[in-house]
Amino acid sequence: MAFRRHDRSRGRRDDGVRRNERIRVPKVRVVDDNGEQLGVLDTREAFRIAQEKGLDLVEVAANADPPVCKIMDYGKFKYQQKKRQQEAKKNQTVIQIKEVKFRPKTDDHDYQTKLKHIYRFLEGGDRCKVTVFFRGREIVHKDRGLMVLERVQEDTKEIAKVESRPTSEGRTMTMMLSPVKKA
Repeated sequence: MAFRRHDRSRGRRDDGVRRNERIRVPKVRVVDDNGEQLGVLDTREAFRIAQEKGLDLVEVAANADPPVCKIMDYGKFKYQQKKRQQEAKKNQTVIQIKEVKFRPKTDDHDYQTKLKHIYRFLEGGDRCKVTVFFRGREIVHKDRGLMVLERVQEDTKEIAKVESRPTSEGRTMTMMLSPVKKA
């Protein structure tokens, strides 16, 4: 019966960063916890210095010659990194694409209602995809669909810019509008 060595990292995910005993190169360039360079040292010597300070030896530039290692509190570093990522995620804005569908024979009242939706989407900062669907033999009258898109473009010119001109694909004709940045 074979015995397995005790593995301390069992149950933990490996984040791919080599630190402490996992650094296998003979010599490393060392930066201490104050940001000062200690020079090129033997890996065991650098690890001993880190242990004396109660910190970790972390490989920060593996592709350098020799690899660069920094003496730091790795747990604190990971915590700060995670906090920065959360802050960046919180500050990013998500722009959604909203779609409004028309038909070539859309009546004036329905057109006005859908135009109000487009205004609401654009004022909310979202991009808007305007689509005209052709059913059955309506496909023969593509000029009517183009007229609907041009009318939308004209009615929204003060709050929107055309991101992509009207394009026809199969039984649909689409155009993208994006909100105009206000100064």
